[in-house]
Formats: sequence, C-alpha cells, structure tokens
Amino acid sequence: MADFQLLKNISECPGVPGYEQPIRSLVIKEIEGLVDEVRIDSMGSVVGIKKGKSPEPVMVAAHMDEIGFIVTHIDDQGFIRFHTLGGFDPKTLTSQRVVIHGKEDIIGIMGTKPIHIMNPEDRKKAPKTEDYFIDTGMPVGEVKEKITIGDPITRERSLIKMGQCYNGKSLDNRISVYILIQALRALKDKQLPYDLYAVFTVQEEVGLRGAMNAAGHINPKFGFNLDVTIAYDVPGAQPHEMVTQLGKGAAIKIMDGSAISDYRMVRYLKKLADEHKIVWQNEILPAGGTDTAGIQRYGKNGAITGAISIPLRNMHQVIETVQEEDVEACINLLILGLENLDTYDWSFK
Repeated sequence: MADFQLLKNISECPGVPGYEQPIRSLVIKEIEGLVDEVRIDSMGSVVGIKKGKSPEPVMVAAHMDEIGFIVTHIDDQGFIRFHTLGGFDPKTLTSQRVVIHGKEDIIGIMGTKPIHIMNPEDRKKAPKTEDYFIDTGMPVGEVKEKITIGDPITRERSLIKMGQCYNGKSLDNRISVYILIQALRALKDKQLPYDLYAVFTVQEEVGLRGAMNAAGHINPKFGFNLDVTIAYDVPGAQPHEMVTQLGKGAAIKIMDGSAISDYRMVRYLKKLADEHKIVWQNEILPAGGTDTAGIQRYGKNGAITGAISIPLRNMHQVIETVQEEDVEACINLLILGLENLDTYDWSFK
C-alpha cells in the first residue's frame, strides 16, 4: 500500500554524495525493527540484515545519495560558486532555489547572465554550470560567517502528487529507497530462503562507490539493484529512443552502460512477473551506470545480478516524475524475487 508521507520525507531529505548524513539517519529510523541487524559500513552505506534459512547472502542495493552541489568559492560580494556532485542538465538550473547546508540551512537562488543583456552569440550558446552563481540575498560578511568552502548544496523542492504520478526532487534514487523500505515492511514477518542484505548505498552518483565497497565486504551470491531508468515517452520521441514508458510497469534491466544483467536473473524476474501478473517492460539503457555493476563485480566471487528499474521522466533535472502503479509493480516484483530465489534453477544453460 502506498505511503505518500514516507515517500515525501525521503524525497525532500538532503543527502548529496559524500554528505548523506540526513538521509542515512532517516533510513536507519525507518528500517530498525524490520531487520535483525543494522550496520553502517566504512563508507557510510546503511546495511540492514535479515536472516534467512541459508546464510548465503543476497544483496539488494538502493542508492540514497542525490545529485547536488558543493561550495567552492565565495566572492567579495557574497556570491557563491559551486561544483556539481553528479550530473546535471545546466539549462534546468536557471532561477532555481537551492539550500546551502552551512552552519544553518540557507536558501539561495541560482543566477546567471540575463538574456536581455546577452549578445546574439551568447544567446545561441548552451549554458554551462560554471556560468551560474548562487545569490543568498545576504551581505558578504553574513555569508562567510554561515557558509564555508565544502558545504553541500541541495535543490529546494517539495514532492507532490500529480495525476497518477509522483513529482519532486531526487526521485533518482529516493523512489528506490522507498521501494526497498516498503519491501522490508512486507517481509517483516516472513522467513526468506537466504540472508538478505538491504543496502542503502552512498556515492552512486559519482561512480558507484558505495556499492563497490559494500559488495566487497558482503560478497553476495545474488544481487538485485533498484534504480530509476529513462522514460523518454514524450512528444517528439521515437519508439527506439524511449527506453521505457510510464505506466507500462516495472522495468527489468537487460543492460546499461556499466553492466549486462545476468541472463538467468533476467529470465527469473520475467518468469515471476508473468506468473503473478505483474506488468513489466524490458530495459536497455545505452549509457549511464548503476549499482548493478558494483554488486555484480566487486564481491570476491562475483554475483548473479539483475535489476528492477523504475521508469522516470525528467532524469537529472530539478524535478523528476514516476508513475505510482509502476512503483507498486516494482515493490511486488522485488518481494517475489526475494521470496522465491531457492525455487529457480540457476545453472548455466
């Protein structure tokens, strides 16, 4: 059952790569009591462990970091320059509110040169992130007293319900954090065939770093990654460009730019979805990496790994959109995937 308030809390909570403290605290609070043990690993990923019938480890990853920024310079007028943490489409930043997490949370506005005073050549150029600065509306002395180099910056946006969709910031990948928590709630009183390691990873947006570290100390036999994928199902899109579509169900990853899913896991997930009448679609993402690669390759023995992806419009922009029935399909498929792992023939054939 959907829990909009939980998703809203998760979406709006700050936590850029390397500075995941707020979202980590929220996750820990939500999963305590749903698992047998909660750990924080050396990089800061949250690991919830639920004992199963067999000690062979199953790792499910949902990265909890969000794309954001970091303060790099404060000039003599108090304007702030920044560096990105994760990828951004610069044209979406104009006049957007952000929150600088200094000694206290400070609201700022992304500014750049107004179009009215651009020359014709400037108007033709695509904006770059280095063209932007942040205006806090405060005098330079106050800015420098409250904000220092290295402070993280997040976007200021609320999550809303829009038609049959959820719309807000950082649904990449907070929707997967929500899905994993909801799955843990559903599995609370059930015994799984194998030990489950529910990992809320850090620093995915800057190179899958938390998942690589976690797989190294967990050494999973099986792996499921939860992350969003592109839904370019909008006017002007050609069918081969869409990758996925909103409302067409859970996306079962075949490959992305960092990993080819184990074909056995792909077949397993499709078989379960068909048997239980869960709506699903294929996902082939031509570029862009996910924690799928970290789980698959960075354990000592490697892992039989696949991914359940959530179709997302407006990826890596100020606001992003997912469809509620797709989200429920992903929750249900993950639960089934964990419950039935011991019923499938995992031999190569």
